[in-house]
Amino acid sequence: MDAPAGVKTDPNWPIPDRMKAWVLGNPGELTLTEKPVPVPKKAEVLVRIDAVAICATDLDNIYHGPPALIQGGPPFNKNWTPGHEYMGTVVALGPGVDEYKIGQRISVEIHAGCGQCKRCREGMYTSCHNYGLNYGDVDKGHRANGFTTDGGFCEYQINNINTLVAIPDEMSDEEATLVVTAGTAMYGLTELGGLVAGESVVVTGPGPIGLLGVAVAKAMGAQPVILTGTRDNRLVIGTELGADHVINIRKEPDVVAAVKTRNGGKGVDYVLECSAAPNAVNEALYMVNRGGKVCLAAFPHDPALVDIAHIVRNNIYLLGIRGEGKSATHRAEAFMRQKRFDATKIHTHTFALEDLPTALRYAKDRVEDAIKVVVKARGVPAVQKEAAE
Repeated sequence: MDAPAGVKTDPNWPIPDRMKAWVLGNPGELTLTEKPVPVPKKAEVLVRIDAVAICATDLDNIYHGPPALIQGGPPFNKNWTPGHEYMGTVVALGPGVDEYKIGQRISVEIHAGCGQCKRCREGMYTSCHNYGLNYGDVDKGHRANGFTTDGGFCEYQINNINTLVAIPDEMSDEEATLVVTAGTAMYGLTELGGLVAGESVVVTGPGPIGLLGVAVAKAMGAQPVILTGTRDNRLVIGTELGADHVINIRKEPDVVAAVKTRNGGKGVDYVLECSAAPNAVNEALYMVNRGGKVCLAAFPHDPALVDIAHIVRNNIYLLGIRGEGKSATHRAEAFMRQKRFDATKIHTHTFALEDLPTALRYAKDRVEDAIKVVVKARGVPAVQKEAAE
């Protein structure tokens, strides 16, 4: 890479001019091609991507949009690279950057707010008023890697320094990709929930965010932590991450009564809703005590009928979160650095970057009960692993 004035590189970390990158064509059609290696601007660094975790929103983007709908004509943005839960190594510094060093390992947040709107000035950069207004013009407005700009299913990417989270050398690449997932759970529980030690929490849905929601809640001192779901093997992982009680809602269909039984006959203080089930919002509302709080962390595809009268009568707070705002990833990384919980319990499969289509199929179809699938840009043989039929 030819470094322009002000960009710092290091001969010990050589940077090519072009890189391998997956790009989106029609819905679900990804092609491995080459792109120029991007050049960092002011307040940006170039990250050599080492590993990327696959998130459910990646699947939505690839197969349905909406971020990919903006450029290239309908229905999808041609030549766009998805992927947002990545980690890597800083290999070049944009002008004025001295907060990070070349060779430093980092994980990344997705959202870099515009820094100018009301929400960004409040620290709510995941609610930036300029989100989605800067497609194709990253010098103005909000930037969200893997959403409004190219993401991490490639070999190099640029990130604003506001999105970087330093990680220790002893943390594996795979674990580092999970900092964002843990950060989303942390955001819901600390910034919106106000959780303090000794309060009771229900987490609904043992997906990646739900399972790490259990881990974060327990690390913060919640008591009891109750996890609900439909898959016994995932509920077992929830127990390993700190759940005091687990409830399989197929075996105990009155989940509200089951929760109250396990909490001394009364509702809980908080519910972190991660299932996106059609009846999940109302069940969460009925699980909490009067004055309790429900945090919605999932993305249902259809509108839900909500018992508003119950909310009003019982002074319940219903909150929504987007991403991992207010630097929650930094707090999550601190818990992981201190070994307060083992996030790697949700990592089930690893594939090489060249095998991304197979990795996406494992994540989408839950092949071999995949939970968190990680794609590595280096260090994994490029061998297609087929599902065991």
